Amino acid sequence: MYQLKINDSHNIEVNKAGINLLINNAVTNADIAHIGEGIYHVIENHRSYRVEVVNFNHADKIAEIKVNNNTYSITAKDQFDVLLDKLGLSNMNNTRVAELKAPMPGMVLKVFVTEGDEIKKGDNLFVLEAMKMENIIKSPADATIKKIRIQPGDKVEKGQILIGF
Repeated sequence: MYQLKINDSHNIEVNKAGINLLINNAVTNADIAHIGEGIYHVIENHRSYRVEVVNFNHADKIAEIKVNNNTYSITAKDQFDVLLDKLGLSNMNNTRVAELKAPMPGMVLKVFVTEGDEIKKGDNLFVLEAMKMENIIKSPADATIKKIRIQPGDKVEKGQILIGF
């Protein structure tokens, strides 16, 4: 069972019963053909659709698809996500961090953020040169930059606190 939200407005429930695909508890008889990398041809109710998967994030269960050149954003929840929502535990796996420590000794080459910036998980924070390699250090979670304790040219030691959130 999957609960799909399309463009943050339309809700659809998808189930599989044997070989049948149920959409909002109604059996669909769509003919689906895979015609290329992330490209499908679908025929349903005598209508033809070209479906292309533009982006797919398996971990976050988010997809962006094009259907006949119209783009749709889809978020999915499986039965476990729905259960966590019902129990009020859906936000338990949001990472919370108070500080970022140096993962290795090195020299700060560039800082991409400033104090007060709101950042998302995966955003670039700074470049750390270690053993003649440049490493882009990314945000481990969504946060607001509270204190930056480094600037370009600083030498840092492993475990040293570099940024406070």
